[in-house]
Amino acid sequence: MPRPASARPNPITEKNIEHIVQLQRQADTKRSGAERLADLVARVAGGSPFIVFHAVWFGAWILLNLGAVPAIRPWDPFPFGLLTLAVSLEAIFLSLLVLMAQNRLSQDADKRAQLDLQINILAEQESTATLKMLEQICEHLGIDNTAEEERELATATDIGDLAKSLDDKLTSES
Repeated sequence: MPRPASARPNPITEKNIEHIVQLQRQADTKRSGAERLADLVARVAGGSPFIVFHAVWFGAWILLNLGAVPAIRPWDPFPFGLLTLAVSLEAIFLSLLVLMAQNRLSQDADKRAQLDLQINILAEQESTATLKMLEQICEHLGIDNTAEEERELATATDIGDLAKSLDDKLTSES
């Protein structure tokens, strides 16, 4: 049954959302002026108005410099050296600012991945502890709990061994 649109998430979910928003705010306040500029340029350059503006600008420049408007004397005749210079400079700075924004986003993603890994490791440790307790309860109550798979799950996972096994598997497939 779908939840009504006015229903709010449970308190735990709201708390988690608030933590995520707080982490994002902290990351935003740590950004330098150059990073803020790079983010703004990347956001603007990635939009349709930016493309339309450039299409109009280039079209007008070319038409005016080909003499399409007799009242305006061409200032950058074909092959439009001044336009080429302006576009080249814009491309250089635009690409550098976009790369800067992408690097920051990549660093943010790496931090989130590290946080996610830490939470997953903690969750695995909690699950293992819970399974051990259930195993002890089964023993105490005399319930048969001899399934090997379940016993294996109740043992702690060695993250180093798991990472090495994954590396070995990936290396052997290459």
